[in-house]
Amino acid sequence: MDSFIIKGGTPLRGDVTISGSKNAVLPIMAATLLTGETCTLRRVPNLSDVAFMVRILESLGAEVAWSGDVVTVRAARIKGFGDYDLIRKMRGSICILGPLLGRRRAASVSLPGGCVIGTRPIDLHLKGLTALGTRIQIEGGYIHARARKLTGNTIFLGGRAGPTVLGTANILMAAVLADGVTIIESAACEPEVVDLCQFLVAMGAKISGIGSPTLTVTGVPELHGADHEVIPDRIEACTFLCAAAATKGDVTLHGTRPEHFAAVLDKLREAGVRIERKGTTLRVTRPGRLKPADVTTQPYAGFPTDVQAQFMALMALAPGISVITERIFESRFMHVAELMRLGADIAIEGPNAIVKGGRPMSGAPVMASDLRASAALVIAGLAARGTTQVHRIYHLDRGYERMEDKLRQLGARIERAAGE
Repeated sequence: MDSFIIKGGTPLRGDVTISGSKNAVLPIMAATLLTGETCTLRRVPNLSDVAFMVRILESLGAEVAWSGDVVTVRAARIKGFGDYDLIRKMRGSICILGPLLGRRRAASVSLPGGCVIGTRPIDLHLKGLTALGTRIQIEGGYIHARARKLTGNTIFLGGRAGPTVLGTANILMAAVLADGVTIIESAACEPEVVDLCQFLVAMGAKISGIGSPTLTVTGVPELHGADHEVIPDRIEACTFLCAAAATKGDVTLHGTRPEHFAAVLDKLREAGVRIERKGTTLRVTRPGRLKPADVTTQPYAGFPTDVQAQFMALMALAPGISVITERIFESRFMHVAELMRLGADIAIEGPNAIVKGGRPMSGAPVMASDLRASAALVIAGLAARGTTQVHRIYHLDRGYERMEDKLRQLGARIERAAGE
């Protein structure tokens, strides 16, 4: 397995362009199954998860072309239910369930398992699809879903940790071709859901309340092809903001949507980071010492769980005590032990991480456990003295496009080492 070798202590300086959103593009790619016409997607990031989704679409009979950051999909005919081995390897592939039901009234999708950051049940997905008239049977590791017809209904999607993003996406993609009106209450409001809605509308869907907790979908007989540009990745933008602040750098981010991560910008400013905005461009500098800041992860528009680990790495450098509370996933502190190997002083008390910041960090070999934990370890390695080796960076390749190249453009001393 490949690893990153980082020689820390160099401030990041320069310009970086933010790629398209991983969390937005996967459901949008799935939504191309709703029509037999050609769909063109732009600003598609070159990620291993995207490559997996391309292969899943092809296994379903779609014709897919990928050139640069443009992907075209034509699913004129859908065959079978896709490659089980492919689908089971990527949790996000559950989002093909809704469009297959919408288009064919039938789907068999492998049941996604849990992961190191905690279980992510799909009961709300199945609840919503059942309300539309779907019969669900779980057998042999598959979700078998069938419907003679889909009929609009009122569906409440609130869960223990807030609305479900992929659940909202699945219900939307089934409902756009259902008979009648579907009202989704407690729908997820994330920008990635909004982007999916806008793509569906471009395909001819009728959706109102976009961006609010109540989505109203009026079913239509069919959808057509569309041309769509994916939103920039807000999590990648936040990761580079934290990296620049951690190294006391001066970095300008291009192609961002700052309104999508206002909660993170607010906490960075509270921590003493200077951020200047000009349209879609952000310049981040750190004029003085970092200050401690407390955060609690929440559904959008609160502080995102996907930035918790990166912000913790930054707070490990801030003199004083910061309390980071994780309210979305029960096991999302896997990065703590590895940050401590680099010298961070962090104690876990239930859902809280008590960070006693300000201790100097020094390089060490560390092991990435998941996508965002990997990013946190890279940030810490960039700020630490000496050499840090981050193992299992295949996690990073799932969600960050050419991360080491972008960091090198900013002056980081980082190299990819091939694994055995």
